Amino acid sequence: MVTEVLTRRFTVNEYYLMAQAGILTEDDRVELIEGEIVEMAPIGSRHAAGVDLANRLLGRLFGDLAIVRVQSPVRLNDRSEPQPDLTLLRPRPDFYASGHPGPEDVLLLVEVMESSADYDRRVKLPLYARYGIPEVWLEDLESRSIEACWQPSPEGYRAVRRFSSGDSLSPQALLKLGVILPLAVADLLP
Repeated sequence: MVTEVLTRRFTVNEYYLMAQAGILTEDDRVELIEGEIVEMAPIGSRHAAGVDLANRLLGRLFGDLAIVRVQSPVRLNDRSEPQPDLTLLRPRPDFYASGHPGPEDVLLLVEVMESSADYDRRVKLPLYARYGIPEVWLEDLESRSIEACWQPSPEGYRAVRRFSSGDSLSPQALLKLGVILPLAVADLLP
């Protein structure tokens, strides 16, 4: 006899109701991915340093041209609200107080990978591509490199390039504004 296993997927609204009811607390490190509540890996000191370095450098570069957010939700659709390590957002006067940003608001998204590399590449990167996030950087602490991904499509990113610690790169959002300010990859890696 074959038994079919049924799973229950949640919406973003149900996810927030669980938090309001105390089922999920602010201490729970979780995110909603395709309707599933996924526990996030603990933040190690190298991971935190990688996030802090990217935050500092991108904040300096973009100034008032964008909002830099650290480990905050991006609502991709009704069933996915990941919390990337860093997002560079289009400026808005209310700083997104009226609602979390969506894919159309994201200029650059950064995931710092220490223990989550496989999950970030296999699950989150294709999700970001499907919803049209224009540029994603995967900051790989183990290989001391950054994988930059552009040209999102339903099948994934069509352009991917690895930058090593001796290279430099610029966010495409800056290039589109006519600003060429290369970042040294080594300056983003702890």
